[in-house]
Amino acid sequence: MRPKRRAVTAVPRTPDRNAAPARRPARRATTGGVAPTAAPASGPSRTATSARLALESVDLTVDLGRGLVLPNPVLVASGTFGYGIEYGDVVDVDRLGGICCKGTTLKPRIGNPTPRVTETPAGMLNSIGLQNPGVDAVIEKYAGEWTTWKAPVLVNVAGESVHDYVEVARRLDGVPGVAGIELNISCPNVGAGGLQFAIDAGAAAEVTAAVRRATDLPLLVKLSPNVADIRPIARAIADAGADALTAINTLSGIAVAPGRRKPLLGNIYGGLSGPAVKPVALRIVYEASQVVKIPVVAIGGVTELADVLDFLAVGAVAVQVGTAIFADPTLPVRLVDQLAAECAERGLTSYRELIGTALPAKAQRPSAKGVEYRP
Repeated sequence: MRPKRRAVTAVPRTPDRNAAPARRPARRATTGGVAPTAAPASGPSRTATSARLALESVDLTVDLGRGLVLPNPVLVASGTFGYGIEYGDVVDVDRLGGICCKGTTLKPRIGNPTPRVTETPAGMLNSIGLQNPGVDAVIEKYAGEWTTWKAPVLVNVAGESVHDYVEVARRLDGVPGVAGIELNISCPNVGAGGLQFAIDAGAAAEVTAAVRRATDLPLLVKLSPNVADIRPIARAIADAGADALTAINTLSGIAVAPGRRKPLLGNIYGGLSGPAVKPVALRIVYEASQVVKIPVVAIGGVTELADVLDFLAVGAVAVQVGTAIFADPTLPVRLVDQLAAECAERGLTSYRELIGTALPAKAQRPSAKGVEYRP
C-alpha cells in the first residue's frame, strides 16, 4: 500500500475492481479555517459559511503607508515561503495579507557552506547565506506571476554596501508585481569593517535614507534583535524615511556538532527562529512601538491565534508567519479566518481595536536599563 502524500489533491485509484467506488475528492479549502473534508452536496459547510460571514463583517485591511494597503494583517515571512510560487499548489496565496519573498541581492549568491540548518528546542537555526539568483533573475522569473495575485509581494532586499541596496531598489522600482521593499539590514557593511547595518543607528539610517531616495516603493525596514537598545535605531530608521518597521530578524546563535569538537553549521553562526524567540520579539515590538509613529509589523514565533493577539496588543499592526510554515504551510490563511472570527465574536467591526491594548500611556524605560532585573 502506498504511503499517503503530504498534500492530497485527489483520492488515488484503487487497483481492486471489487472495492467500493472511491469517493469524490474533497475540494481544496479556500477559507483556511475549513476542515479538509468534502462539503455536503446541499451547499457549503456551516464552518465555511461562518468564516465567510466573519471575513465580510470585520475590516482586516492594513495601511502600511505610501499606498500599500494589505487585505489582512497576516503575511508570510522572508526565507520561509520562497518566492510564493513554490507554495501555490498548497496555499491559496490570494488569501494572504502579503508575501515577503526570499532575500534578494544585486548579484547571484550561492549561499553558505553546509550544514546550513539544524533544529533547536522550540525553533531552528539556519545559515542559508542569502542564496538567490540575483535581482534581475528574480524580476524576470517571478514578477509576471506576482501581477496575477491579490496578495501584495514585498521583495526582501539584502546587500553588502549602501550601493548594493540602492541598486537593487532602483531595479525593482516600477516593476509590475512588486508592491514594496523590505530591507534586510542585518548584513555586514563591508565599508565599515563588516559591522551589520542593523546594529548601528547611523548606518541603519544611512542605508534607509539612500534607498528612500532611490525608489517611491513602500519601504519596510527589518530590525535586528541583536542590540542592547532598539529604540534609537528604530527612531533613526523612521526619521530616515521608512514607511514601516518589521521586527524581528533572527537571533544570532550556534550549535555544536556531534563529537563536540567544532560548531555544527558550516558558517559557524546561524539565525535562531521559531517559538523560542517570541518573548524577545514581543519586547522589541513593545519598545519600538512606543517611540515611532510608523507601523510595526511583528515577526517571531507565531504559531497560533494567541500569538497574533499578543503582538497586536504590544503595538504591531500586522504579523508575519515564518518558521511555522515549514510544519504547516496552511497556517497563515487559517489565522486570517481565526482573527476575523475572534473579532466577530467580540462584536468588533475592525481588528484595529486590538492594537496597542498592552502599551503604556507613555514610553517606559527599555529593558537595556535593567528594568527586568529590578528586585
